[in-house]
Amino acid sequence: MITFFLIGLTVHVVFFVSIFDIYFTSPLVHGMTPQVTPLGPPASRLVLVVGDGLRADSLFTLLPNGSSRAPYLRSVIEQRGTWGVSHTRVPTESRPGHVALIAGFYEDVSAVAKGWKENPVEFDSVFNESRHTWCWGSPDILPMFAKGASGDHVYTHTYPAQEEDFASTDASRLDSWVFNQVKSLFQSAKFNSSLKESLLEDKNVFFLHLLGIDTNGHAHRPMSQEYLENIALVDTGVAELVSVVEEFFGYDGRTAYVFTSDHGMTNWGSHGAGHPSETLTPLVVWGAGVQSAHRVTEAQPYNDVYLQDWKLEHIRRVDVNQGVLPLLYLNNSEQFKAESMYANAIQVLEQFKVQRHSALLLLIITLIISLCRSLISHALEGLVYYHTYDRFFLGCSVVLGFVGWTSYVVVVILKTHASLNRHPSLLKQVRVLCMCVTAAITVFLLIQRSPVTYYIYCLLPVPVWYSVLKESATLTDLIRSAPSLPLWKCFGYFLLVALGIELLVVSFFHRAMLTVGLAVLSLWPFLSGLYGKSKFRSVSWFLGCLCLAAFPLMPVVGREPNIHLVTCAGLLTLFTSACYLWSSGRRAPLHLSDKQQFVAQVTTVHVLSCMLHVAVCAYVPSLTHSSLQQKQGLPLLNQIISWTTLASSMLVPLLSSTRLFHRLLSIFLSLTATYLLLSTGSEALFPPVLSWLMFVWINIEQEAMLAQGVSGRQELSTIDFSANIDITKIRQLKLDDIRRSYFFVFFIITAFFGTGNIASINSFDPASVYCFLTVFNPFIMGGLMMWKVPYLNSYESWICTECSFSTCHFFFLVQDYGSWLDIGTSISHYVIVMSMTIFLMLLSVVTHIFTSQRLVLWRRTKMHFP
Repeated sequence: MITFFLIGLTVHVVFFVSIFDIYFTSPLVHGMTPQVTPLGPPASRLVLVVGDGLRADSLFTLLPNGSSRAPYLRSVIEQRGTWGVSHTRVPTESRPGHVALIAGFYEDVSAVAKGWKENPVEFDSVFNESRHTWCWGSPDILPMFAKGASGDHVYTHTYPAQEEDFASTDASRLDSWVFNQVKSLFQSAKFNSSLKESLLEDKNVFFLHLLGIDTNGHAHRPMSQEYLENIALVDTGVAELVSVVEEFFGYDGRTAYVFTSDHGMTNWGSHGAGHPSETLTPLVVWGAGVQSAHRVTEAQPYNDVYLQDWKLEHIRRVDVNQGVLPLLYLNNSEQFKAESMYANAIQVLEQFKVQRHSALLLLIITLIISLCRSLISHALEGLVYYHTYDRFFLGCSVVLGFVGWTSYVVVVILKTHASLNRHPSLLKQVRVLCMCVTAAITVFLLIQRSPVTYYIYCLLPVPVWYSVLKESATLTDLIRSAPSLPLWKCFGYFLLVALGIELLVVSFFHRAMLTVGLAVLSLWPFLSGLYGKSKFRSVSWFLGCLCLAAFPLMPVVGREPNIHLVTCAGLLTLFTSACYLWSSGRRAPLHLSDKQQFVAQVTTVHVLSCMLHVAVCAYVPSLTHSSLQQKQGLPLLNQIISWTTLASSMLVPLLSSTRLFHRLLSIFLSLTATYLLLSTGSEALFPPVLSWLMFVWINIEQEAMLAQGVSGRQELSTIDFSANIDITKIRQLKLDDIRRSYFFVFFIITAFFGTGNIASINSFDPASVYCFLTVFNPFIMGGLMMWKVPYLNSYESWICTECSFSTCHFFFLVQDYGSWLDIGTSISHYVIVMSMTIFLMLLSVVTHIFTSQRLVLWRRTKMHFP
């Protein structure tokens, strides 16, 4: 079995890492020749203002009285600039949005595994190509552009990270800080000759990152007064900024201004996905080299109603998609436009030629703009083709590995739990065949000059299949003994399991399928005949499944916080715990020894203290959210209680008795206390309902084993986790164990996805962690949200087989495009199923420690208790 676990661990770790070479390699190309336009630019400097988290409709929509909440930018749109909607690409997050704006490429998918704050590979940007760039804003955004710059000409000025506080009384002060710093720079230049000389040079960029709007949107929602007033503050700041800049440069008409946003925000204050409220951002451009407002009388070519809603149908709207030069924004000669488009096309073509390793594409490119656009399109398609060139080949190797691993697990099951005759295997022939295959694969990879990781992915299936084929005699024996097996029963079980696995696969994308599965599982006691033997437990199972089935039907994201449900979940937890204490007291013998009485009293006191802790944790979220709504910040006492609860949640259960239900109840209360602190609504009811069903499952499986006549059955109330297991009494697996292993996998998947917590992690909404911290920190917040995901053992071989079938499905369903919600969810699906075997191996060890070990804080000299 040690060999089995080591092989399983190796196979799953290697093939888990493989998706980052197959799907998540960087699309960036290095080594191109930079392309420039030979004609002089119309502007000497650029002022780029990015309102982080600003929705297009929030800026453009007029107030009920017909005025604008951003009068200065509205006047620019109507008189002296060009405007449009920037259709940002998912993932709608701050880093990819700013990289697309400033560096000109979409999110590098390899960043999924490399961290949030900085891009994992070097890239060029407008800032790097400038003579000088001055940046003001968030410490999460600015450093990544300064880090990759050649030289020291990118100057960043950031406020402390602690200022990004969602519980702040006024997050707009972040934007006020930026505007004040810009004014201070130009004021200092009047008395600093070297600074003034640098400012007066050409090719300078001034970048203002305004995070206040995004922070207020997360904390108070985009429809709040705080969010809308922040927009007005930014509009006033931009007006004052333009006045300061123009005055400093003597109104020379050589400054270009761009005001836009990196992403929008949903009505519930999150972003990351592809909803129009997240992808539609404002774009207002004016100044040197920019077309002034162009009035139109005919209908504009847009199939939406935004122009009418925003009362801007009389001003030409020019939408942009990132990556291609928007010519309608330029106010210059046709020759300049053609030269700029030509440089744009050649730059993209250079990437294609480098990616292809040869200059096979020799075209005579004219200055006709339409041909340049066509060339850009074909070059981008070629980049995608060569970027995914090895995907099918590597995918086939991974699938062969999965099939081989699954076959190996089946062989292990047959050898361990089936009485089959043994015949000599074709070991020598198998060894020769595997050596020949290894040599052929190695030569092929050497010719292709493949990286080292490719050898691992392609050669790993060989020893796996060798382990299978050398046991071919076992499969032969199975075929020979097939007439003596109840084939109809075997076929029925495996057909049901296959359908059940497909249901699990579909449930990863349509959570309502979990509801269907739970509804079917609720009928199990009635279909199996257990209802006649244990009516109360069967009805409890039925009701528990139906209650749990309600959670997958609830929305994943976009739920408004409902702290009252968190309080109700705490009360439900206390009620179920009290019912257990009452029932356990009734089941206790009338006459107990002194030792038994002492153990019972200590257990009762421990459970009561845990229940009191749960009661406190059920009240803390209500008090915290009330304080935040009143803009009083996060109470220090609440923060101390939350972090103390989190730190002690893994230790408190170890203080309880190791009796089966005593320890499980202690674990349930301890983990539920932490879960309540991380809940904002109906998901808080999930742990008590799930735990109730798990308690019922333990009892009803005991009845099922009794009905099957299993010998050595022990009363659940007498089971002690710390007792040594008698290996001689462990029975062989039966067909009914396939059903038990499937139930186990189904409940694990339900625990992960029943409340949509995985999707919540990938669609950033910090409300769940407000009891712990309110200052923006993506790593701590993400870790807390991962802790919130609930998780639930002689059936590991069957479970490994079931998980391997599902893993093959999800390997081909991994996405390297779309929003972080889409990409993150697809990776989560694959990782969860892929890691199930590893997870169960580790879980069995952790579970053993968590249930059988006990911390004794004091010892009695006259009596000892387990």
